Amino acid sequence: MRTGQQYKESLADGRLTYFEGKQVDDLETHPILGQTVDATAAGYDRFYDPAPDATSPLMTVPRSADDLREMIPMLHSAGMMAHVTYTSIQTLKTAAGRMVDTKPDYIERMDAFIGEAQRDDVRITQCITDAKGDRSRPPARQDDLDSYVRVVDRQRDGVVIRGAKLHITGASFGHELLTIPTKAMKPGEEDWSIGCSVPVSAPGVKIINTTYAPRHEDPRAFPVSGEHHYPEGFVIFDDVFVPHERVFLDGETHYAAVFAHALGLWERLGGLSAFVEEADQLVGLAQLVAEANGTAGIGHVKEKISELIIHATLIRAALEAAIAHCSIGPEGAAFPNELYTNAGKFQAAANYSAMVRHLHDIAGGAVLTSPVPADFENPDVGALARKYMSTRHDVDGEYRARLMHTIRDLTADSYGGWKFVTNLQAGGGLYAQRIVTRKHYDLDAAKQKALAVAGLADAEH
Repeated sequence: MRTGQQYKESLADGRLTYFEGKQVDDLETHPILGQTVDATAAGYDRFYDPAPDATSPLMTVPRSADDLREMIPMLHSAGMMAHVTYTSIQTLKTAAGRMVDTKPDYIERMDAFIGEAQRDDVRITQCITDAKGDRSRPPARQDDLDSYVRVVDRQRDGVVIRGAKLHITGASFGHELLTIPTKAMKPGEEDWSIGCSVPVSAPGVKIINTTYAPRHEDPRAFPVSGEHHYPEGFVIFDDVFVPHERVFLDGETHYAAVFAHALGLWERLGGLSAFVEEADQLVGLAQLVAEANGTAGIGHVKEKISELIIHATLIRAALEAAIAHCSIGPEGAAFPNELYTNAGKFQAAANYSAMVRHLHDIAGGAVLTSPVPADFENPDVGALARKYMSTRHDVDGEYRARLMHTIRDLTADSYGGWKFVTNLQAGGGLYAQRIVTRKHYDLDAAKQKALAVAGLADAEH
């Protein structure tokens, strides 16, 4: 296993990564991106085991509902790079389970890659969303055929790929890029049916980073995003060679959707588990700020907090149902229940904005206008800021301001805007969850129940 310091040293591998128009030669010392390096290194150290044969528990394939249940809090504590690595490994295991007895060579390659990743304690980022070009056209009819990542050359010992994958969280901070089709492919789209793993440092890989990280000298007014932020990568494959042993799909169009659906399942489980944690945070912030404002006993405030509590409880129930009703694949790996995972993720994402609206309504305009911590330290105005941010003798003005800053950072600033979009789009938009939920819901059983209650169970229809 790697220590955090060994992780930092592993990033000096010649990778080409860019931020705000400039190439970044040293991620660790960069004033903004370096914070992500530190957070990822801390995740390594938190779970480090010096035993010679130890492997990271963050990369373990779950074998039961209990394994799934125990893994979720570990991933939250280890950070985003551990999460995307776990999701990548489970995506490959899920895809392998759905290709068993049909593509043994690909399954052997996937298993070998997973074993290598576990032994070397690497971080893997999944790359799925293509540039897509004109969304009304399939890959082969685009003006630019590189709008979807494709094979441009097949050689004796591998393939050459070209294209770009967008919205890739933490792309510059891992070691491998798991690159898979973004959707189902049809006959004639063989070149775009490519699944493989590419080292971040491979020749031809270039990554452009964007981030919601605050650009302020004093990060105390950003208690969440000032501590942990994970840039998004615009990953470009500029004629990148991939050896055969790292190719998991090449031209078999009927298997392209297997990878996309497998990743969607694990991304949505991760998204649902994050929603559950955040929903409890929103409840806690709403109650605390209502108490600080002196409005906790007002009827409409209590009703809004009750709605927040119900929302948090129901999505937690969906997460527990997804885990408790998991299935075991042909290789013994456990997979969350598709129905409960997708329905829960949909419910959480579709109602997130309403829950945030309740929180803003309870908190008030001070979410945007509270003095920052440095103002309270100013000898001229600090005492006055504390005086007028206070609501009564037992509510310190700076304490109330810190609650407001947390609400703003989580829901109403750069990070909050990122979350609004990400909550809808991560793991596919709401429509994707509708499709999968409908696919796995027992509609025939529901129809029979309806016919029975209507007295038509035996009727011709």
